Amino acid sequence: MKKIGVFCSASTNIESRYYDIAQQLGKWMGENNCTLVYGGSKLGLMGAISQAVYQNKGSLIGVIPSLLQKTNQESELPQERIYTQSLSDRKDILLEQSTVLIALPGGIGTLDEIFHVMGQATLGYHNKKIIIYNINGFYNQLLDFLAELKEKEFIRQPLSTYYIVVDNFDDLILLLK
Repeated sequence: MKKIGVFCSASTNIESRYYDIAQQLGKWMGENNCTLVYGGSKLGLMGAISQAVYQNKGSLIGVIPSLLQKTNQESELPQERIYTQSLSDRKDILLEQSTVLIALPGGIGTLDEIFHVMGQATLGYHNKKIIIYNINGFYNQLLDFLAELKEKEFIRQPLSTYYIVVDNFDDLILLLK
């Protein structure tokens, strides 16, 4: 069973098209007997993808920082819950538990998780790449900035060492198969 770590927004104030992509991926994951490894929130895209995985018979592992327990944002859906003391612990566990990692649209937390995966790879802690799901060009500015860092030699390895970019669902599924 493939464990797919997904980083994404917990915001409830984003456009519905982003919910649609989270639900589409979650439905596919459930139908294909995958396990979602995620931040354990019931809000935003995290809530949308976890509900879709659950409704389609997939498994869920929620990696939940203790602070989230106190704010009533924790999802009841995960069959397995791993509680952490901090967001740093959470990122490490998400990385360890996942065979593949995907970044859906998100904010500061998602960016932190993307850079955590890439930073750990830079130092050789793992050789996992993160799949950046660049739906509707969401990550274009970030990708341009990373390319500029590489061009100015602030990044030594080829960018393909750290991530793969996909712009549509069909390409994403090809990578996951």
